[in-house]
Amino acid sequence: MNFRWNLLGLVFLFGILLTGCTIVAITSPQAESASGGGDTYYVSPNGSDSGPGTFTSPWKSPAYGTKRLKPGDTLIILGGTYILKDYEKDIIRPPSGTQNAWVTIKGEDGNRPSLKMGGNLLTAIDLSSKSYVKIENLEITNYNGELARDGIEILNSEAKHIVLKNLYIHHLDEFGIDISDVYDIEIDGCTISYCGFGAIGGPSGTSGGWRNARIKNCILSYSGHYYQGSSGPGPYDRPDGFGIEPSEGPIEILGTKVEHNRGDGLDSKAENTYIHECIVSNNFADGIKLWGGGSKIVNSIIYGRGDGDTTSTPWACVVIDTEKAGGNFEIINTTIDDYVGQNYLIYVQYDHPSVNISLNIMNTIFSARGPRSFVYVAGGVNLALSHNLFWMPQGDRVLEYGAQTYTASTITTFGTGNLYGDPLFVRPAFGTEGDYHLQDGSPGIDSGEASGAPSLDISGTSRPQGGGVDIGAYER
Repeated sequence: MNFRWNLLGLVFLFGILLTGCTIVAITSPQAESASGGGDTYYVSPNGSDSGPGTFTSPWKSPAYGTKRLKPGDTLIILGGTYILKDYEKDIIRPPSGTQNAWVTIKGEDGNRPSLKMGGNLLTAIDLSSKSYVKIENLEITNYNGELARDGIEILNSEAKHIVLKNLYIHHLDEFGIDISDVYDIEIDGCTISYCGFGAIGGPSGTSGGWRNARIKNCILSYSGHYYQGSSGPGPYDRPDGFGIEPSEGPIEILGTKVEHNRGDGLDSKAENTYIHECIVSNNFADGIKLWGGGSKIVNSIIYGRGDGDTTSTPWACVVIDTEKAGGNFEIINTTIDDYVGQNYLIYVQYDHPSVNISLNIMNTIFSARGPRSFVYVAGGVNLALSHNLFWMPQGDRVLEYGAQTYTASTITTFGTGNLYGDPLFVRPAFGTEGDYHLQDGSPGIDSGEASGAPSLDISGTSRPQGGGVDIGAYER
């Protein structure tokens, strides 16, 4: 990744999810119940900062109105365009709320306002050191192609208890959301695209990095495809959909589509990263990278490495690599497909082959339609494989595990219930949108292990259907 750089009462325990043998617990802010009986104020492009900030006499500047908020207050930004260029006058810097009285800044329902940044402005919204703040229903973009850096940032000092909801952040020169240290954040229903350095990312933190974070129902796309008006940083600069430095975690990413980024799809160096019900497709570099123990991928689809470019590269669909011994990782009911080939489909502990970790892979499809593409797992890994489906028709290797090589005819001797054969996807894809449901006759149908499988598939269909659990992300 690039190195530049409501809760009335309690934040309750949410997302205790059991799949396989690992439990991931994530606390989440509940801003919908966080109204603290404060006042509601308004901003309009036709308002005046000399007025009282009421609906009939609104303020003009979102930053001016924000400075007048107290815990429990809400600022509604009415529809229209707001130009932000001045560092002191235009950046939105809300005060902190309290546990029972959040500060809320939201766009008008049904008429989302647009914050347009120019003059190489550092950020539209600065939440550094803030707590109990919710930002909702805003567009953040550039003004007439002028330089504009981050959409929202939390840098240099930790923020706590933050909700970012239904935001549309696009065509910025640096990050959509740039965070170093945060505790208890939810990013919900946001579309972040065409940001030069990445959709969501940030530099190394000093207070544990990202902790208790949830990203759900978002679209993170086209990072690196816009920078100062044209295509910008390439894959080695890591314009990722999501890319963060070492963090304590936990982090949960669910129901999110991550596509067409010039770097990686999801690159998490956090401990206890839990990715589920996600589609990570057509990213140029790696699909998903996990660096922290206790991390897992469940009910997800990963495909299209290279994003339509068949040039041979060192990237893979999945990378697991850590310097810390003893970590546990899982890949459960996931579909992994690669068209380019010429490199590992996934690789595990390639750079740290003697560091001992555990990896459990179950009910997962590994499809490598390109040549010389197979699964690599270093010998220091305690590998458990059960009820997986492999398909590498252009190569003679399926799995290289330490000094042992498994082929199409021998992979079924490793573990229990592993199969080799064409998964018969409805429409595998490369550079375009695919359909990874299984067709009639697929060897993956009813061939999975029920114990430890999620009760619902990626689309919410109950498992099992028919005679047993299907291998892969979809149940039919």
